Amino acid sequence: MLSTLTLTPLSATIIFILAVVAGYQYRRVWKTEGPRWQAWVFGSVAAVCLLVLGFTPMQTG
Repeated sequence: MLSTLTLTPLSATIIFILAVVAGYQYRRVWKTEGPRWQAWVFGSVAAVCLLVLGFTPMQTG
């Protein structure tokens, strides 16, 4: 099942936008020295999104 798992261009774009927003929120919390749990949540979401984009193949043609 995992060998047939691919991302469509639309789903990859949505995941990328989610990673960008989470990364921006992580930076905002970090710069304002906000709650550490928020930094962990936003940083983890951004990291997972980027790992999924990096290691899941895209659909072709």
